[in-house]
Amino acid sequence: MTASDTATALPTLDMDMSLSVEEAAARHAASGLLTVDLDAIVANWRLLAGKSTPAECAAVVKADAYGCGAVPVATALAGAGCATFFVATLNEAKALRPALREQAALYVLDGFFPHCGDVYAAIDARPVIGSLIELAEWDVFRRRSGWQGGAALHIDTGMNRLGVLPAEAEGLLPRLRQADHGLTLVMSHLACADTPEHPLNGRQAVAFREIASRFTGIPAALANSSGVFLGPAFHFDMVRPGAALYGVNPTPEADNPMQPAVGVEARIVQIREVARGDTVGYGATWTARRPTRLAVVTAGYADGYFRAAGGVDGVRSAEAVVAGQRCPVAGRISMDLIAIDITELSDNAVRRGHMATLIGGGVTVDELARHFGTIGYEVLTSLGRRYHRIYKPAAAA
Repeated sequence: MTASDTATALPTLDMDMSLSVEEAAARHAASGLLTVDLDAIVANWRLLAGKSTPAECAAVVKADAYGCGAVPVATALAGAGCATFFVATLNEAKALRPALREQAALYVLDGFFPHCGDVYAAIDARPVIGSLIELAEWDVFRRRSGWQGGAALHIDTGMNRLGVLPAEAEGLLPRLRQADHGLTLVMSHLACADTPEHPLNGRQAVAFREIASRFTGIPAALANSSGVFLGPAFHFDMVRPGAALYGVNPTPEADNPMQPAVGVEARIVQIREVARGDTVGYGATWTARRPTRLAVVTAGYADGYFRAAGGVDGVRSAEAVVAGQRCPVAGRISMDLIAIDITELSDNAVRRGHMATLIGGGVTVDELARHFGTIGYEVLTSLGRRYHRIYKPAAAA
């Protein structure tokens, strides 16, 4: 089959007959599909909650739930019993609050900013206060407005990013005992939780336990996704997993205990023949070692498929699943297109209009991250907005 032959081939993408006409048309028109399995996310949250009992299991849904959609994800998790959510920015909190029950706690990790107190009060969001200046501004706002909402105090135990130092937190104790401070949580953040044997983990746990115990009656939280798997000494009163909810492996040195929650497909727009010795893509980095068939699909680095995963002579590239079989990427990733070597497939296995699976079918987020030279977190949060998004189960979206 030549490129000119495929130009007249019709798409054969199968559709669920239960879909509405509008949804079916949207999927046919889409160059790519991003599927989020809400049941898998809920199952992952329940697994993490079970491992951390009796601590509360919160959910981090910042960065639009790591690219998965904060509103549908948080709605599904709230329905499963999750009562506390963390986002990064105040705008994220504003977008999410209408989807949450009134009693759900909503924390904003980036903290408290001048002149933003009224917004926090209007949506009942809780700033995670990370400096003495923020705490002073918070106190002023509470006195001026009379608002009785809560906040978290972030104590830095070794990340050296946000947070007051333990000595500063210690100095706050007399003042906090004398005033209605509104603190509902004290927290810190592990720097090396995904490396269980790293000595900083133990040092942070000890430092946090020493200072958190001084904040009598206020719940404490330390563990992120990987921290949940470090054991009960890291769980305190609350754990706050993020990436593990979405299928990223929180235990990189062992098998992934989480269910995959994200799938990505891109449409094949052309199948073409390449002669032995011809090159493919920008920079001519990949040379056909035999007569080759390529499937050209509609995704690229503008869609979060990093350029680093492209095919280079002598280097193993990323793979996609086409017609149920893994096939290597050929040549550099373009902004909007990827070439996939489908020579091993039978001639009639795939046609123009079919979909190639970029994540799913055994190709995991973490595998792709290794080809991208990054981590699963960045893969998920980079997924572009051009994909048509599908939520399973549809009723939970």
